[in-house]
Amino acid sequence: MSAVIKINAITVPNELGDEVATRFAARAGAVDGMSGFQGFELLRPTDERETWLVITRWDDEESFIAWTQSAQFRDGHKAALAAGGEAPAPLPISAELWSYEVEVDRSGS
Repeated sequence: MSAVIKINAITVPNELGDEVATRFAARAGAVDGMSGFQGFELLRPTDERETWLVITRWDDEESFIAWTQSAQFRDGHKAALAAGGEAPAPLPISAELWSYEVEVDRSGS
């Protein structure tokens, strides 16, 4: 099965790691029903690095573009509401989007 991999490399100061993980967990599954979506992973570094990787896997580039233009994408990328009903402040993180195609897949899928 061919795939397009999108990696959002986000720089997260170490003191904000737990907050980033909580916010991603709050919107987990928002992308699951999108056409062409194959999978999602949030990777937290296990060393002193501050670069986290948000990895999504798609059937093709068109599926990814459709996701980025969808209401689900816009809603999922708004700050998750806090328990009191107020949106938390944006976090001071930066991001860079990387794009790859799978050439060899030995995962068994």
